[in-house]
Amino acid sequence: MSTDTDSSVRSASSPESSWSARLSSIARHDLPASIVVFLVALPLSLGIAIASDAPVAAGLIAAAVGGIVVGLLGGSPLQVSGPAAGLTVVVAETIDQFGWKVTCFITVAAGILQILFGLSRIARAALAIAPVVVHAMLAGIGVTIALQQVHVLLGGSSHSSAFENIAELPSQLLGLDGNDFLIGVIVIAVIVAWRWAPRRVRLIPGQLVAVLVGTLLAMTLPGDVARIEIEGSLFDAIGLPELPGEDWGAVVLAVLTIALIASVESLLSAVAVDKMHTGKRTNFDRELMAQGAANMTSGALGGLPVTGVIVRSSTNVAVGARSQASAILHGVWILVFSIALVSVVQQIPKSALAGLLIVVGVQLVKLAHIRLARRTGDLAVYLVTIVSVVFLNLLEGVLIGLALAFVLLLWRVVRVSVQAAAVAGTDRWIVSVDGMCTFLALPKLTKELAKVPTGTDVLVELTVDFLDHAAYEAIHDWTRQHESTGGTVEFVEIGTARMEHATEGPPKRGAARGLLDEVLGPWRERSADPVASGVAAYHRSHAHVVRPHLDELRDKQDPHSLFLTCADSRIVPNVITNSGPGDLFTVRNVGNLHPADGSDASGEAALAFAVDNLKVRNVVVCGHSSCGAMKALLSGASAGPGLDDWLAHGRPSLEVFRAGHPVRAAAAAAGYDEAAQLAMVNVAVQLRTLENHAVVRRAVAERGLTVSGLFFDIASATVLEVTTDGFGEITDAPPASPRG
Repeated sequence: MSTDTDSSVRSASSPESSWSARLSSIARHDLPASIVVFLVALPLSLGIAIASDAPVAAGLIAAAVGGIVVGLLGGSPLQVSGPAAGLTVVVAETIDQFGWKVTCFITVAAGILQILFGLSRIARAALAIAPVVVHAMLAGIGVTIALQQVHVLLGGSSHSSAFENIAELPSQLLGLDGNDFLIGVIVIAVIVAWRWAPRRVRLIPGQLVAVLVGTLLAMTLPGDVARIEIEGSLFDAIGLPELPGEDWGAVVLAVLTIALIASVESLLSAVAVDKMHTGKRTNFDRELMAQGAANMTSGALGGLPVTGVIVRSSTNVAVGARSQASAILHGVWILVFSIALVSVVQQIPKSALAGLLIVVGVQLVKLAHIRLARRTGDLAVYLVTIVSVVFLNLLEGVLIGLALAFVLLLWRVVRVSVQAAAVAGTDRWIVSVDGMCTFLALPKLTKELAKVPTGTDVLVELTVDFLDHAAYEAIHDWTRQHESTGGTVEFVEIGTARMEHATEGPPKRGAARGLLDEVLGPWRERSADPVASGVAAYHRSHAHVVRPHLDELRDKQDPHSLFLTCADSRIVPNVITNSGPGDLFTVRNVGNLHPADGSDASGEAALAFAVDNLKVRNVVVCGHSSCGAMKALLSGASAGPGLDDWLAHGRPSLEVFRAGHPVRAAAAAAGYDEAAQLAMVNVAVQLRTLENHAVVRRAVAERGLTVSGLFFDIASATVLEVTTDGFGEITDAPPASPRG
């Protein structure tokens, strides 16, 4: 290799080349995206500061810190952080109770707590909160913001509680300020109508356009309009937090509240952002620690609490950001704007930001969430949570919502269905118990058992996956009492929890997989007599399930298929075809052979009976891997007097196999061994034999009987379709072309 080539390779893989590519990506994607996100974040940060009753500069500080600190340290590549509407109510209450400087201390402490959350690796635990409670919490925040800002829109000021905001609304309407009201309504109209603007125009954020329109309108209207007030520069607003003088219990509660809400909102936002792109996934613990660092910084500088914000983050993804550089740059732009253009901010009317916040608040109440809560039966949780958040406070509202959601979950999980009814036309009764049978079910259980007349024959069907001692004792005592009156009680235990195990130890929920293994698994180590043991288990657990179906078939059978397969014990036709009693007319022999010369009288009789008398719609031949008959044919060695005579019917399959049958070639190309290849070829030969059989040929012509082949690969438990010249996979979709 030449020196020039060596140099070019080193250059392509050098750190300088990597940095060059990264800078190019930032310039092409992240820089333009950061400008758009900045334009969205600016008015929202100002509005959230005003809605929180905090200094206006606090919103700008939080926006800059959230972008830069979380962008540098965070674990979510495209999430953008800053002051969020979700904490507006809590921050306003905290400021009202402790003052602004102490609130900054609480923000710092909440950040420290978030870092501890991240270090303890419990970030994902925050996602265990029921989504309906989170949705309702956000909706409650939205309603609270809207109620507060309506007063500002009308030219007044908001009140400290929802009750006061509602009670004072009529008097505020009577004394509304026309200029403020007009500006606010126009801002709302612009934001709402912006969705119908041309696509290229919509590249400019509608919120920014609305605030600009409101500001220009305020400059042209006669009279005074209430505007944003910023005393000095952004540097003047920076100040150290103060320690609380008393009531440390309330301070700790405020710290915990802000830390939890900020953490949950950030993590939920990160999850939502991950769903919007296909790039790197979020490291939740790292993201939580970054949020904590940002809150420590923001609180120390006199800023609002910081969280991940879905509005900014979704905008960031939509405009093509590729890395954290976009969030960092958006924070830089806010910082530059706040220092150099303070006079511009002071021209913005309060009613314009009030209109913006009303729209933000209303958008937090999503009809899709309400419809989802209604469909899933969680509407009561949603309504109770939103009312509690609005009229109590955020923490109490969320706790009440979580408590109600837990009670509803508990009721759904432990709910049990108990029914006692007489079998029509008989003196027999059936008691059905379905669900989790616990002490909570005793009132319903004893009520239904009391319906059963004394001296009757009763079948108790237990379809339960949890049975505690109280429920067991109630059923056991009733059984003993009923039998003492001359009645009989038979148990059918379909579920995973069994009566016989109820007193052996603490109750456990049975695993459904264990039940499946018991039904499908081989009868190994059940007892000295595995067949008798299996029959007993069938009577105890499954006979009642198939009894109604078999009762309908007592005088006739109507199978849909004749199923010719090998006598191998590893093939269970009803399992691999997912069929039930009466579906398959099964014929089994060594090697799934149907001699072409008609020498197998039993096979001929079965074929004629199934096709002519039972009118089956399908004739199926099923071979399998590791077939002993196919291995014997390949080896050519004697398998014994009786077996050699029978295997002679498989020689036609062996001959075409050695001649290079297309099925052999296809199976070999797919990696199957010679025994499996011959087994597939044998299925293809039997298909050809049956297709040429007079009985089958006549049924095909008269009523469309189909003849098909299957191959069961034991190792993978996979069933393949075999044709006369190839094989293919079987799926729910239309069958693929066979390989061959």
